[in-house]
Amino acid sequence: MSWPFTRIESITRAAAMLIAFATVVGHTPAHGEGLESALMPGKVIQGHAKVESDCSRCHVRFDRSAQPRLCLDCHKAVARDVRERAGYHGRIPQRECRACHTEHRGRDAQIVQLDEKRFDHATSDFVLRGRHAAAACAGCHRAGTRHRDAPSDCAACHRKDDVHRARLGADCARCHDADSWRSTTFHHAKTRFPLLQRHARAPCRSCHVDKTFADAPLDCLSCHRKDDAHKGRFGVRCGSCHDAADWKAPTFQHDRDTHFPLRDRHRIVRCDTCHRGALHDDKLPTACQACHRKDDVHKGALGEKCAACHTEARWKASRFDHDRDTRFDLRGRHRQTRCEQCHRDAQFRPGAPVPCASCHAADDRARGHQGRYGARCETCHMEDGWKTLRFRHERDTRYPLRGAHGRIACDACHRGPLYGEPLRSECRACHEKDDRHKGQLGSRCVDCHREDGWRDTRFDHARSRFPLRDRHADVPCRQCHLTPAFRDAAPDCVACHAKDDIHRARLGRNCAQCHDAKAWKGASFDHDRRTRFRLEGAHARTTCLACHAVPLREKPQVPPACGACHIKRDDVHFGSLGPRCERCHVPLDWRKIVRPPHGDDGAVDAAANSRADR
Repeated sequence: MSWPFTRIESITRAAAMLIAFATVVGHTPAHGEGLESALMPGKVIQGHAKVESDCSRCHVRFDRSAQPRLCLDCHKAVARDVRERAGYHGRIPQRECRACHTEHRGRDAQIVQLDEKRFDHATSDFVLRGRHAAAACAGCHRAGTRHRDAPSDCAACHRKDDVHRARLGADCARCHDADSWRSTTFHHAKTRFPLLQRHARAPCRSCHVDKTFADAPLDCLSCHRKDDAHKGRFGVRCGSCHDAADWKAPTFQHDRDTHFPLRDRHRIVRCDTCHRGALHDDKLPTACQACHRKDDVHKGALGEKCAACHTEARWKASRFDHDRDTRFDLRGRHRQTRCEQCHRDAQFRPGAPVPCASCHAADDRARGHQGRYGARCETCHMEDGWKTLRFRHERDTRYPLRGAHGRIACDACHRGPLYGEPLRSECRACHEKDDRHKGQLGSRCVDCHREDGWRDTRFDHARSRFPLRDRHADVPCRQCHLTPAFRDAAPDCVACHAKDDIHRARLGRNCAQCHDAKAWKGASFDHDRRTRFRLEGAHARTTCLACHAVPLREKPQVPPACGACHIKRDDVHFGSLGPRCERCHVPLDWRKIVRPPHGDDGAVDAAANSRADR
């Protein structure tokens, strides 16, 4: 007898409590499994008998929701259907396995409760339609096999009905349906040979010898050999020109269906004139020479593109455009020249020479270039006339010709090949013999000289080390620069003003300390401000040479002590009182003395002053 399900659950809960209790008090897992086995509600089916002793294969303690996962771990085919949402188990709403399959009811229990009459076959992978819906289940589902293992291909059940002997494959549903085996839904348009126009009215047996429908010919000649007026010379692809509507009315259009449209005289030529072999096997050449080799007066020298010059209307009519079709445009007087003046024969290849000198060597000699300027005559000359020049030195080079440069002949500078070594642009390249400075002033002659004339200079002396100011600005250059080597000019004032130096160079050579360029006689030296010795009293009236008896050097050192000037001439003490005369004497008057610093009595002062009075 089977146990009520609620009773089983109660016993299961009790068993779980006993197992938990046994775990707490220290029983081993083996004891727990033995207890579970003792409390098992009944035997499992024969298919599960091998795992009956291991409850954990189907149950998780205290977790009833884990049971479906354990079922799917063993029943992998069902698990795949659930995962892929295929088959019966993949389409029904997801429920726990025990909702439909109840275990522990004995070895022979039927845990799959399937009512074939009420089963909805639409939930499976094979929907029953037509006569399949009225067929008995046993017709497809064999006894002793799973329902899911029933074959779904047509040939499994209808092999005896296949008159095509499997030559058309196993997918019978492409042509037959479930309403009647003899009624077909085959569409010839799905094959490689759709039936169009008159082919649609032809009986099947006219092309298909038997019902295997295999090896039916696809080429036109298999059926239309008697209709082929070309006797098979144009191949078997009759559909290129003919269609199924009418064999005698060709549909081929040469302009539309090929890469070679027929124009003018080509349109009236018969097909056999060009197509002499198999139409679809022998690829017809499209080059003009394939047909017109005998007409080619150029003997193949200009290649096979005859259409570049000739037209289909007339072979001798040329549409050649020299400017468009060659690398040499005809301009100016070249356009008036006859072809044979450059092209010696009708082959035109090798082509006429492109360099100007090939035709104009005589003109090059007449111009005096003698070939030195190379073959690129077009750089300077134009096609309108050999004497018409297009070259502009100012525009076409980096050296514009100004002043006298614009009036000299080209050969004056360009003595070698025009396109050889680049011409030097510095002045010395041409004017080295004119450089009277012997290179001493460098190579930038343009800083002083102008292109209008070599003798016309624009040198600014203010940019030199000696700017010309006041009366120096009116002095002729040669008065200081005795030779064109201008760097050899006098380095100082004395070099030019030696005769004006009344000091005889004893005050040094830097006359500019006292004199300026406005007037030589106006001296402006400030002794008090520019030296460490102030001129006071009688010193202010003394001449410069009275103290500066020897020539001054760059840094004049005049002894500041009084004795340097007064010890020999004015010192009545004969040096016995030392060189510091300012302790007693004053610059106002040498004879006027002040009280000595040591505090002697007035007798000394009286004696000194009496001598001063005498």
